[in-house]
Amino acid sequence: MTRFLACFSVLLFCSVAVGQTPAAAPAQSAATTAESPEVREFQKIEDTWSGAVNQRDQYSLELVLSPLFVDVAATGDITTRNQQVANLITGEDKTMHLAQRVITVRMLGDIAVANGTYVLHHKINSSQVDEKGVFTHVFERVRGGWLCINSQRTVLREDSNAKSKKQSNGEMPFHIPLFTRSDKKDQ
Repeated sequence: MTRFLACFSVLLFCSVAVGQTPAAAPAQSAATTAESPEVREFQKIEDTWSGAVNQRDQYSLELVLSPLFVDVAATGDITTRNQQVANLITGEDKTMHLAQRVITVRMLGDIAVANGTYVLHHKINSSQVDEKGVFTHVFERVRGGWLCINSQRTVLREDSNAKSKKQSNGEMPFHIPLFTRSDKKDQ
């Protein structure tokens, strides 16, 4: 009987160990992992776009942007592909530099939506600024390739840790408006 229990315990332990192998772990969705083929493919497209802006390369920019392209900048300015190319060629800011990183890609047939982060180094009123933000780019599959038809950028808020935090009052560590006196005078 002891031998039977020992063999049964070993078999039970082995079956549990086999069931716990990493191969049995649920796989992550391809759309959310950084290693997905879609993220790598669209990162190459975003690198081409950034390279075109950084090198002032009109031809490379035209290969990424659709003739129907509309851009909504973080400032709210709306431009077309032709305006983007014209600004690239005639732009006064020769120090402008763009870096983009794709985070997720969602495939919707012949449409793809890429989300990511960006850093845009540029001038504002003769001072250099690093604008950090997030983007959403909508791509359309055209003749076996991808062209961006829409771009939306949003600037991230500055880190508020630089502001000094208000010291708490040891007597009253928090404020409940109905039950404690207010710091403000009656108005």
